[in-house]
Amino acid sequence: MNFEKALEDIRQGKVVLVYDFDDREGEADLTVASQFATFETIRFMRKNAGGLVCTTTPYERAQSLGLPYMTDVYRSDPGNYPILKAMIPNDIPYDNTRSSFGITINHRKTFTGITDADRAKTISRYAEVIFQDKPDEEIIEDLGKEFRSPGHVHLLNASEKILTARKGHTELCTALMYMAGVLPSATICEMMGDNGKARSKGNVMKFAEEYGIEFITGDQVIEQWEKFKMKSEANP
Repeated sequence: MNFEKALEDIRQGKVVLVYDFDDREGEADLTVASQFATFETIRFMRKNAGGLVCTTTPYERAQSLGLPYMTDVYRSDPGNYPILKAMIPNDIPYDNTRSSFGITINHRKTFTGITDADRAKTISRYAEVIFQDKPDEEIIEDLGKEFRSPGHVHLLNASEKILTARKGHTELCTALMYMAGVLPSATICEMMGDNGKARSKGNVMKFAEEYGIEFITGDQVIEQWEKFKMKSEANP
């Protein structure tokens, strides 16, 4: 549970494990900085974690680029698609806020989009494009040129002011990227067990030890995030 080592591993493009809280999901996610996603990383997540591979976007970046929460899309056209409004996730048992799910994407130069190499290309290029130092209008144009939707990479939009209203893996892992000083998009995947449930905390800790992966908790992330915000001029 070496937090500084976890940040250094993130800077080096390695995966780390983040466990949220016993009273929330009670799950651990493998995470890597999106900019460093490779087919080897995605393959490792797919084979050893087994959950859904998703890529996060900070709230302000998603808002400025017009990347919606799917719940907002569902509400936008209830006349033509009333079933979507009826299915809005307002009863998530572990979360009192709306789902962080956004749209799904593939890079236009992928084939099916689902292979490890295709997803790695989509994820790494997405992070590079959305954090370009250029006007939002030009970034939006680049997104349209390079990506299609729907696709096989699920985007997750972090909540406003990370780790304030919502403390999910979307926020925990995005905060880690800020603290590591990399592009603040995390790619995450839940650790699934062979018993039809998520892997237990103890089992994940054994996995981390076996593979030499740093394991940190949501409490650690929040504690370090508060210190980071005090030192930082920005308040993501």
